[in-house]
Order: sequence, then structure tokens, then C-alpha cells
Amino acid sequence: MDKIKISAAQLFVLVFLFEMGSSILFGLGANAKQDAWIAILLGLAGGLIVFFVHYRLFLFYPELVLTSYIQKIAGKWPGKILALFYITYFIYIAARVLRDFGELLVTTVYTNTPLFVINTLMVLTIIYGIFKGLEVIARVGQIYFGIVYFMAILGFLLIIFSGLIHFEFLKPILENGWKPIFNTFLQQTLLFPFSEILVFTMIYPFVNEPRKIKFVCIGGMILSGINITITVIITISIIGPDLYIRSNFPLLTTVGRIQLANFIERLDSLFLLYLIIGGFFKISLYFYAAVLGTADLFQFKKKENLAFPIGLIVLLGSTAIASTFAEFIKEFEFIRVYLNLPFEIIIPSALLLIAFFRNKEKKTDTNINRN
Repeated sequence: MDKIKISAAQLFVLVFLFEMGSSILFGLGANAKQDAWIAILLGLAGGLIVFFVHYRLFLFYPELVLTSYIQKIAGKWPGKILALFYITYFIYIAARVLRDFGELLVTTVYTNTPLFVINTLMVLTIIYGIFKGLEVIARVGQIYFGIVYFMAILGFLLIIFSGLIHFEFLKPILENGWKPIFNTFLQQTLLFPFSEILVFTMIYPFVNEPRKIKFVCIGGMILSGINITITVIITISIIGPDLYIRSNFPLLTTVGRIQLANFIERLDSLFLLYLIIGGFFKISLYFYAAVLGTADLFQFKKKENLAFPIGLIVLLGSTAIASTFAEFIKEFEFIRVYLNLPFEIIIPSALLLIAFFRNKEKKTDTNINRN
């Protein structure tokens, strides 16, 4: 593991693609209706604060991944149990995101293809990436970063020239006051996608320029947050807040309306590539965190050997999570609060508090011994 190294630029790309991931797939912040973009900006601000909690933990243990320094902070056996919970959490979220994109493809393009087949192909691709290593995944991310941005700019220009934008759909701003916005922020946009930056605590020790991690992650989060906000504003401006709430995949609904010169139309299939790229990197990073965490906890010398069995668990979990898509979405509302909140915010905050006092005691003991 010590041989793994990625650059600060590659970390930036991974943070950006990860945060974009599935956040633009669904109607993020839909409970705030036309004020969804405000809830997203608040979520970004809150996510940056959560990042500093994770980053400060990393500074206490710069050579260790999350599953290792948990054991240092919480004690050997409580730490091992907590590390196992985090590995399970990474596997579960990887399975959920896999189901997200499997449902997207089955619903829109491959309507006669079983969900299991679609998910299997995605998992096999990710397992291959894990075998090749984090460096290869990061290099591929650099290539796709340019493709993603080109497609985003192209879509934005096509939407403008198609004359689809109606900014009156964004009015009245704060129609129902701040309460629904804050509720959406606390229950949704804070926890998804910005606080999910937690997964990078499994990657920070392998960045060859650790001093740049803070600025790179902040930059990646801000850039992705701005892009998500613009995407949501454009989507609501085209399909309106009511359809934004009801649509399973509002961005695809928006892109499907593009029609230019009676020639350029039906671009939703093309923009599926844009969504799948983000989904691939989000699943890959959660998958990699689970593999690395398992290897670290159980002292496997070759973590690649874990890729297939964990991939099988992720694949089977993605289909077993819910029997229908409607049940899957409803379950997500529960999981986001009662699973994401403790693992992304509460536990790391408690660990930081303990680490702070433990390191303070060590400094005090060191000063006493010197005197």
C-alpha cells in the first residue's frame, strides 16, 4: 500500500467526479421546490465544515487510513468493530449507487435487459479497475474530467440556443420562507453529496503532495457544488418545480427536451454517458475504500484478492436492497438521515474530540519528560 501514490491534481479530479456522481441524477433538494439551489449552496457550506473535521483527523494521523486511526483513537477492539462498521457502510453505499445507475439504464435505454445483467457489467469493470490500482483509476479520471466538462458546456449551449429556459419558474424566491430550505439542507443536501467526502479519508495518505490536500479538496468540492447548483437551476427553469419533484430523473427529462433546427434532438442517450462516468467513479471510490479497509483491518498483503468477493457482495446487495425502484427511493430517505448522519458527521466529530484530548495529553507528557 505504501507504493500507491497519486498527485494533488488527480485527487482534485477524483473529488470533483465523486461529488458530481449521482447528485445530478435525482432531484437534489426537491423538497425546497424552486429554492432547491439555495439548499444546495447551504449543503456545500456545511460539507466544507464537515471536510475540515475529516481533514483534522488526517493531520493527527497523516500516514494512516480511517480504518487504522480509528483503532488508535477508540482502542484496539472497539476500533476494530467500528472499522468493520465503516467497511460495511462503504459496501452498502457502493451497492446503493450501483442500483441507482442500474435503474437509470434499465428505465431509459435497456428496458428489456435485467437489472442484474447491467449491474454485473458495471461491477466487473470496477473490479478490473481495482486490480489495476488507484493510480490507474486516477489517470482515467483525468481523461474523463475533460470529457465531462465538454459535455456539460455543450449541453448548456444547446439548452440556451433551444430557448427552453424560463427563469420565472424560479420565482417566487423564498415563497415558503427559510423553514423548508433548512429542513432540506439538514435532511438531504448536507449529507448528500458533500459530506460523503468522508470516503477520501481512505485515500489521503497516498497523495504525494499532502500539503495540497486541503486546498485541492476544497477546490473540488466548490467546483462540483457550483456545477450541481447551475444544473439544478437550469433543470427547474426548464421543467418547472412540480415536474422536478415528480420526475425520477429530472436531468434526463430536461435534456430530452432539447430540439434545435429540427435536427439536433433526442440527446438524452448521449448525456447518459455523462451520468454513467460520474457513477462509475463514485462506485469505484466506495468500492476501493471497502477493499482497502478490509485489507487493512484483516492484514491482507494483497488487497486485489479481495476485489472479487467484495464485488460479489456489492452486486448481490444492489439487487437485494429493494424489490422495486419506488421502495428503493423511499428507503433512501430513511438511510440518508439514520446512516449517513452518524457515519459522516457524528462519529468523525466524536473521534476528533477524543484525538484532540489524547494528543494534548501526549504533548503535556512529552513536555514534562523534557523538563
